[in-house]
Amino acid sequence: MVVIKALRPAIWCSSSGFDGGRLVPADEVRFVQFPLPALSLSLRLSSGNNAKLRLVQATEESSMPITNDHAASISGENLHQIATNGKATNIVWHKSPIGKLNRQELLQQKGCVIWITGLSGSGKSTLACALCHALYAKGKLAYILDGDNVRHGLNCDLSFKAEDRAENIRRIGEVAKLFADAGIICIASVISPYKKDRDACRALLPEGDFIEVFMNVPLQICEARDPKGLYKLARAGKIKGFTGIDDPYEPPLSCELELPQKGNICASPCEMADNVISYLEEKGYLQA
Repeated sequence: MVVIKALRPAIWCSSSGFDGGRLVPADEVRFVQFPLPALSLSLRLSSGNNAKLRLVQATEESSMPITNDHAASISGENLHQIATNGKATNIVWHKSPIGKLNRQELLQQKGCVIWITGLSGSGKSTLACALCHALYAKGKLAYILDGDNVRHGLNCDLSFKAEDRAENIRRIGEVAKLFADAGIICIASVISPYKKDRDACRALLPEGDFIEVFMNVPLQICEARDPKGLYKLARAGKIKGFTGIDDPYEPPLSCELELPQKGNICASPCEMADNVISYLEEKGYLQA
């Protein structure tokens, strides 16, 4: 048995019939517009020759494609705007009946992106892990997008040239946007050295949902730490285009949070995570 649902507007068929359990094409298909909230018609097909109509609650969707051996897809004219985006043509945005607010209510939190930027060795990944752990302890769902981790999969085809770095950040920004839309607190831990790339990611999200955290640690301290040995390789000329050595880092001019290194005093990861959590609590992100 197949249920064909018409979701705003409802579908009305005239002069249709059923022959041996198979759908005979209708002479005419019309769309009846109902204001929301409203009821729409659902056409139930059985193996016999009878069709049964029943009422179902309409959603904000305009059409629903139907896949079945005995039924073709039904869609309304001019219900969606077919678009071209970049190299993609003839694409249509399909809206889900469950939205961001529904997911946030389910999770009892608000989706956002915490974008941690700074030089290599400034403590971005350390903060991301401490913050994720602290949120988990509070019963909040978070996910880390680590710059190196993403390059193991999604961005493994990208180099560290300027154009590839821009694409690397663009992809991370788009994925972070999806996490935030899912109601998850997404922690992006990436050097992201160029201001224009960070600003482009900010523009993807509603105002306030992009929280830029600047790990303001001087180059000499990051180089002294050198946890991955990358500065040593860069100084030896074995790594070209390394941020802070032969490639610039553009610090944020108006970030939401700045975590500076004060002389030789370095805040613990837990203390830094508490600073970020205090901001999230103040802005209401830890409740629906």
